[in-house]
Amino acid sequence: MSSKIYEYKDTQDWYVGEWSPYGGGFYFKDVVSEELSRMEEGLRQLVVEEQSFSVAVIQYNSIMSFVQFVLQMINENQDSQFQAQFHKGAILITEKGQLVLVHLPKNGIQLNDFFSQKNLSGLTVGDTILVATRNEGKTAEFRKIFEKLGYKIENLNDYPDLPEVAETGMTFEENARLKAETISKLTGKMVLADDSGLKVDALGGLPGVWSARFAGNDATDLENNAKLLHELAMVFDLKDRSAQFHTTLVVASPDKESLVVEADWPGYINFEPKGENGFGYDPLFLVGETGKTSAELTMEEKNAQSHRAQAVQKLVEVFPTWQNKPSS
Repeated sequence: MSSKIYEYKDTQDWYVGEWSPYGGGFYFKDVVSEELSRMEEGLRQLVVEEQSFSVAVIQYNSIMSFVQFVLQMINENQDSQFQAQFHKGAILITEKGQLVLVHLPKNGIQLNDFFSQKNLSGLTVGDTILVATRNEGKTAEFRKIFEKLGYKIENLNDYPDLPEVAETGMTFEENARLKAETISKLTGKMVLADDSGLKVDALGGLPGVWSARFAGNDATDLENNAKLLHELAMVFDLKDRSAQFHTTLVVASPDKESLVVEADWPGYINFEPKGENGFGYDPLFLVGETGKTSAELTMEEKNAQSHRAQAVQKLVEVFPTWQNKPSS
């Protein structure tokens, strides 16, 4: 059997792996992580005899992305179906509904938290995040990002009886907090809310928190884009049409202080819409110096660099520590 080489790379993580019938190793390049070493030891238990893998960790941020990378190698080479998901700060590895490996954080997890029950029907396994939106496009972006991190995603369309939360805040964080904390109290669930918007420098930061209703309370994406082009009609140089997509993410859980992260994605406002992907202002937003609008990127390309992707990467980095904090 010849060796096979694998690579995973995004803006935060970079791994190169080798699958072979010979002895394997675990190598770091400018990366030191006790957690990764413990995780690697556990994953080796899933490998059949006379097979092995090596991984060079060049850049590291998310342990779940590392786990998914190694499981991909294992599944492809020994016809297995291992899957990973987060549960109360632990990582559970399952195959065909059977639990085969549990990886705990260094300081462990409170038993009451790990075995908490959703209702009388029994134990709920796997962390579910309720995204506070009815927008399926936005949900799809979050689901694509969180699936590889081991989380199940729901949105407000799964809870049609929940009331709409008025976004009365004057900042992105105020609006995101309103949605996340209100819905978490109503449902008892962990809720992720974002307030995202476009900030255009020539317009003093507008449309900002009013991005979704720039052309009116019930404005469509087309109407908002038309309004933006109208406001910038006298700005002729692209360099003067600089802008940033901004995201503030808030995760709320009952009896817990909310977690807040934010990120910006710089670019420019084009003179006409281009591209068929995405939603909102994506057809007008030129990404950095690429010359492409956000709507011309694939979902994979967008999820590797967008404001939401950057914010989610920050969120994933601090999320396990936040989740394991005792309730107030």
